[in-house]
Amino acid sequence: MSTPNRVYIARLAGVAVFDPNGDQVGRVRDAVARLRATPGPPEVVGLVAEMPMRRRIFLSINRITSIDAGAVVLGSGTLNLRRFEKRPNEVLVLQELLDRRVQLEPGGQPGTVVDVAMECSRGGEWSLTRVAVREQTGRLTRRGHLHQVAWDRARGLSGISEDRGTANLLAVLEDMRPADLANALQDLPDARRNEVAAALDDERLADVLSELPEHDQVEILAALDRERAADVLEEMDPDDAADLLNELPPPEQDVLLDLMEPDEADPVRQLLKYSSGTAGSVMTSEPVILPPDATVAEALARIREEQLSPAVAAQVFVTRAPMTTPTGRYLGMVHFQRLLREPPADLLGGVVVNDIDPLRPTTPLPEITRRMATYDLVAMPVVDRSNRLVGAVTVDDVLDHSLPPDWRERDTATAPVAVDEVLDGANE
Repeated sequence: MSTPNRVYIARLAGVAVFDPNGDQVGRVRDAVARLRATPGPPEVVGLVAEMPMRRRIFLSINRITSIDAGAVVLGSGTLNLRRFEKRPNEVLVLQELLDRRVQLEPGGQPGTVVDVAMECSRGGEWSLTRVAVREQTGRLTRRGHLHQVAWDRARGLSGISEDRGTANLLAVLEDMRPADLANALQDLPDARRNEVAAALDDERLADVLSELPEHDQVEILAALDRERAADVLEEMDPDDAADLLNELPPPEQDVLLDLMEPDEADPVRQLLKYSSGTAGSVMTSEPVILPPDATVAEALARIREEQLSPAVAAQVFVTRAPMTTPTGRYLGMVHFQRLLREPPADLLGGVVVNDIDPLRPTTPLPEITRRMATYDLVAMPVVDRSNRLVGAVTVDDVLDHSLPPDWRERDTATAPVAVDEVLDGANE
């Protein structure tokens, strides 16, 4: 194995995993260590890698030819694609040891684990041998010294510990996309998941909640105090907030809506009025809306705003004033590709397209799907009886509500039989 003798595992989080041909197959999410029956540091048996479609698999340490903070390279042979499941005598290093409170020996000085190193012996066996521990100073304005100590000098690494924070685990998860972070949270025990979720800032937590199954959303929201829960709901897109509130009893919905700022709560209240499975229940009430006398340059500047999702930013809806939903009379829409082809000074009223009938709030989901597929649309306008724009259904809204209700759940099934026939045993 071509690799440094000592590797700090937190630095491996998110590192790409490549096959012998140089093709990326996933990213490292954790390391798996096996507790020994005799005294001594745990043996590292492999890594956990996240593959496309959020499947996490086990990579035996014996299959890895190179491992460092830049890349992990696999040797020849077949991969086991079955979903990784931790065994009773195994430890997930980042998930279970980061942020753990320990006592440094000698002297019993308290500290917090910020990283764990694994080392390879001359015989090729990897073990957890070093621990990076930051002292607890008791002072908010001063960070404690960082110590790198042998595994057996940090007391409190074995067994279950409830005494830990979240800062270092959050640092490892910081660069993950919201969907990947949501996936990682599902691997944590409920109490730990709620701790980590609560430590995220409001905007980040709102993004992550939108990627979680409904029951996880409800449990995390319930673990927050109501003021914080209302703040997080304000950061969510109105349609996502409405979907989450729909999972709560009506009295709890009312309490949280009352705690939200009125201008944030009003669009959510409107969405809650629509029947499930209709355009009104899945639409976003905050598409990009501009008047007909706005210029192409203004429209391009608007869709470049960072907070807009790609589906929402793909087109501009043109209406009479007012510009917030429900708007004035709906005039049509302009796709961003058309904007790129027109002179910047031209007015939207001269390039608007209105040859496709808009949806009604009561239009059922199958009809929405059929019409969007027929016209190859990324989004469709939704108008009321007075032809006022009340929202837009985007392709991601349609996908979210067309897939099975449990599609966000972690995949617990094994790989297909045809694949299993050529794969090795799990977690070998």
